[in-house]
Amino acid sequence: MITQSQESLEMLVMVSRLLSSKLDISELLTTIMRLASRVVGAERASLYLLDEKTQELYFDVALGLPEDVQKMRFKLGEGIAGTCAKEGRSIIINDAANDPRHSKKADAKSGFTTRSLLTCPMIIKGKAIGVVQAVNKGDGDFSDTDKNSFEAFASQAAIAIENSRLFSSVKEEKRKMEIVFKRIKEGAILTDVNGEIIILNNSARAYLEHDKYKFAQISKAFSDFEVKPALETVMAAEAPVSRMELYRDKPKRFYLDVSVIKLFTEDKDGNQTVEGRLWILSDVTAQRLEERMARNFLSLISHKFKTPLACINGYAQILKDEAAAKSMPEMITKSSDTIFAQGQKLNGLVESLLDFVTIDSLESASLEKIEFDAADFLGEIAADMKERLKAAEGVSIKIAAPEPVKVRADRKLLASAMRSLIDNAVKFNPGRDKLVILSVQARDNHALLSVGDNGPGIPGEELDNIFQKFYQVEAAFTGQVEGWGLGLALVKKVAEVHGGKVFAKSQLQKGSAFTIALPY
Repeated sequence: MITQSQESLEMLVMVSRLLSSKLDISELLTTIMRLASRVVGAERASLYLLDEKTQELYFDVALGLPEDVQKMRFKLGEGIAGTCAKEGRSIIINDAANDPRHSKKADAKSGFTTRSLLTCPMIIKGKAIGVVQAVNKGDGDFSDTDKNSFEAFASQAAIAIENSRLFSSVKEEKRKMEIVFKRIKEGAILTDVNGEIIILNNSARAYLEHDKYKFAQISKAFSDFEVKPALETVMAAEAPVSRMELYRDKPKRFYLDVSVIKLFTEDKDGNQTVEGRLWILSDVTAQRLEERMARNFLSLISHKFKTPLACINGYAQILKDEAAAKSMPEMITKSSDTIFAQGQKLNGLVESLLDFVTIDSLESASLEKIEFDAADFLGEIAADMKERLKAAEGVSIKIAAPEPVKVRADRKLLASAMRSLIDNAVKFNPGRDKLVILSVQARDNHALLSVGDNGPGIPGEELDNIFQKFYQVEAAFTGQVEGWGLGLALVKKVAEVHGGKVFAKSQLQKGSAFTIALPY
């Protein structure tokens, strides 16, 4: 013969299976209500959940209760349910009518008579999230055996409710993320740490023709494109954000700029682990084609200028020398000097434009990289610039190289970038004593070559703009000198083609420091 404890055990096993199969919160709570009365043979059951903000219990599901009763709330400590939730312990009352702890509010409004109650808290991580209550034992009084069975049921119900809430929270976060993904104009791809694609938006699908290729791995997503740098390099990069560019020639030229952002998870000790990556794809085709046209145009213009400029400067030199030798009138002498000086200035501008066009079209594969000592390199640069600037008054160039640092780079190209930085440090310094400090140090697997000065500094809002092509800080601040505004853009290109970067720090009235960071 099956004993009562065996029946209770079988009931709890069935309840556990039912509750673990429910993830929708409303369906789960209704199931808990229907099962609660059966577990201990009660006439009906009530389920209260705790409102964390107000610290009140409310009926989330109240089967068979009038609407005005369902809206009732109980403060912690109020009535049996409030006391149970506050104290976190089960309560049995077999004579509710004569027990002062029993609140008569619900009975008064519903017309229902409560004779006996078995109330158990639903506890997760030591905190009550609600109360489940069996009302009116069908046969006799609630016993300790009933309490033990009901507590086991309440524990299972609490776990099921918590799991359902977590599932709903994850589902809602996913829904929000999908909405954001769909609204992003750029392509967006979310992958796990191994590159398995979790989600991608419509723009990414269109850019990469996902409907055609049906790829599930990021390694398969770029099969139609030239990738720079290689995908393996980006996946192995230690930086939290990496950049890459995709190029496809057919059926038409198509460029995508890709930002790869690492997503971290943090444990209780604050240790971070990469759990995935977010890939943002921007269509930069129009920008790249415009840049290509601009380079071609600048190159054409520069070359077209060279021949007539050579003639102008040649004859200007003859006129200047003749005027000086034959003691021409002051007006002629002054005019010939001015023509010659301006011709030389224009020639310098054309040469700098040609240098920029040449360097701007460089690829990493075309560099002539060698390894050399940074201190020796800075010494040569300093000597060369002192010779070039000997006509300038009050210029002092010093070197700070406290430790030996090796650099692997295209020496000529890097020298051009350093000279450009030194030129800027002198040209934009209106002070009488112009100090330029060349320094090098090793940090985070990079060689940092810096050019510092004691000039007027650069306003903070300008620091993000100064490396743009043709950009110059306004004349009122710098005392504007002639030039294209290409020097820093050239330096940026030199750094990037080496796989590095350039950045600036500045303090008004104290000076600026420009640093080229090159990887070992």
